[in-house]
Amino acid sequence: MVMALERELQIEDVRNHPIETVKMLRDLLLNGSRVTPDPKRSGFYEVEDAWTVYYIHMSPITGKVLLLATWPSEAARSAEAAA
Repeated sequence: MVMALERELQIEDVRNHPIETVKMLRDLLLNGSRVTPDPKRSGFYEVEDAWTVYYIHMSPITGKVLLLATWPSEAARSAEAAA
C-alpha cells in the first residue's frame, strides 16, 4: 500500500529519535511511500525507505502520527553483512 498524507501532518516522536529521523519520516509520508499495515494492530504501520523501517501509529481521531520505533531495513542489514 502507498500512502501520501497532507501538508498539515503532525508527527509526535515518543522515543526522542534524532530530528533527522523525524524529518525523513515526514518526507516519506508527504511524498508517498510504501507502508505495511501491522496485521495484529489497527492503525499501526511500518514505513520503509532504503535504509530504515519506521514503526508508526496513526490516530483515527486526531490524524496525528506517533513515531514509535525504527530499525535498519533488510537492505541495510544486507549491506552491513556484505561489508
